[in-house]
Amino acid sequence: MRRNQRDYFSFLKVIKFFRLSKMISQEGLARRLNVHQSFISKYESGERRLDILELRQVCNALEVPFSKFITELEKELKHHET
Repeated sequence: MRRNQRDYFSFLKVIKFFRLSKMISQEGLARRLNVHQSFISKYESGERRLDILELRQVCNALEVPFSKFITELEKELKHHET
């Protein structure tokens, strides 16, 4: 697996971790974002990519500070560098 692909899956893992840690379903998050559940499913599966503004909206909907998300992503990425 190429590094950028591996890194993107790490990114998705962190998003899903925060959603599950808040005990929010894909449908529940979709309601908070005013989008269809398939939007959540597609980005969590890697079928669709999020831009930074969409990521910020997801963080807000999950009540996770954007900076905390980035910190956790950095930890996950460093874990895979070793």
